Amino acid sequence: MNHHLTELSPQPLWSFFKLLADTPRPSKYEHQIIQKLKAWAESEGLEYKQDKAGNLLIRKPATQGCEQRQTIVIQGHVDMVPQANQNSAHNFITDPIQTRIVEGWLQATDTTLGADNGLGVAAGLAILASDEIEHGPIELLLTIEEESSMRGALELQADWLQGKWLLNLDSEDRGDVYVGCAGGVDVNVDHQFSLSPSFSPEALSLQITGLKGGHSGLDIDKGRGNANRLLVRALTRLQEQVPFQLISFNGGTLRNAIPREAQATISLPTELHQTALSALNASITLFNQELAETDNPLQLSSQVTQAEQGLSMEDTRKLLNVLNAVPCGVEQMSNSGFSGVVETSNNLGIVFLANGLLQSCLLVRSLKDSATQALAERIRSCFHLIGANVSFDGAYPGWTPNSRSKLLRHFQACHTELMGEPAQVKVIHAGLECGIIGAKYPQLDMISFGPLIRGAHSPEERVELQSVEEFWRLLVALVQRLP
Repeated sequence: MNHHLTELSPQPLWSFFKLLADTPRPSKYEHQIIQKLKAWAESEGLEYKQDKAGNLLIRKPATQGCEQRQTIVIQGHVDMVPQANQNSAHNFITDPIQTRIVEGWLQATDTTLGADNGLGVAAGLAILASDEIEHGPIELLLTIEEESSMRGALELQADWLQGKWLLNLDSEDRGDVYVGCAGGVDVNVDHQFSLSPSFSPEALSLQITGLKGGHSGLDIDKGRGNANRLLVRALTRLQEQVPFQLISFNGGTLRNAIPREAQATISLPTELHQTALSALNASITLFNQELAETDNPLQLSSQVTQAEQGLSMEDTRKLLNVLNAVPCGVEQMSNSGFSGVVETSNNLGIVFLANGLLQSCLLVRSLKDSATQALAERIRSCFHLIGANVSFDGAYPGWTPNSRSKLLRHFQACHTELMGEPAQVKVIHAGLECGIIGAKYPQLDMISFGPLIRGAHSPEERVELQSVEEFWRLLVALVQRLP
């Protein structure tokens, strides 16, 4: 599988990425790839350790004459986001990722590619495997569950790393270097509604599809539609024209991916089905006008199904009002000196309703930890209006830029030498592990960089091949340069 990867340059990096693509590794299922990497480290005679969380640390001594240099920590996460198109039969637990090259880009077939963060991991492994790169002591830190909970970084022990420099290889823009990131928190909602007999045994099953989706941090400011919010909007507008009961709702699969599809079943008098569909199609037309410059055309499909009971009309109204009112998307842009950067946002990632049980997961992000908490509390207040239980989980801190970073100066020297100009210094509206690791290891000087990746957290994920070569040259030059 994926044999064409071994023909790409730089070959050592792509050989390791082939191993990662061939090995199923969705978040929370990293055991298989970790075992393979431990076996590889042992075969190379490298020291390795695994902590209680499941993170893997591989150490390589300095090359001859470089023993007095400071230790470099190269860091990435081994898990990937498991997202597939609706027509895909891919099983992320058992199936390898099927990659293909299209016009200078590598992508997968109907699934996420895992370039986030497989290419960073592969680059770190290729550094360890090389006998030609001059370097000080190196620690390769490979964390788990970054995409689902940040658990690997959150449970990283505070006495494990010996390094001074940390190179996080989990960024996705050529020509940029990141020195700060957003923190975040999951908002989990559950509520049991009472059930009422349905208007009619015949109900309408509705589905919206076709949206791009994407990363709930990096893509949150791109004006893309959130399938959960759009279907809620359509149903809220429908309430003004015809009476109906909400039977079920199912939208989104991950709290950190913008939902591409959503489905709902409603019960209403049979003679009003066509009136309802006409109204819903009018909403879809409106939404497509709104999204014409930023997203794919939204499509609505429907079919008649059966339903015996669902929410009462009053509870339907309350739930739709809350889901329509809760903050969704960009909440505030940053005024901290980094232009065009989102400060605070929320993603209505998962909404599930069946047999009267509501379960929802939202992901709040902000460059300011206090703003993360404030928005999470506002969302909690919204759901408390319907009596729902709300809990916060998986909170992680942001990463505050270090204006005196020596590592950044070394990186910029390498970038200018290789690319002819310095990199753009940025902060990122996404949850890099640097903030968490830096809180445990305050002595670390940290930056984050990587190749050009687009469509992360969606089946549109792809990486530009030329940017991978540039990324590799930068990494090698920096590892050789650091004192």
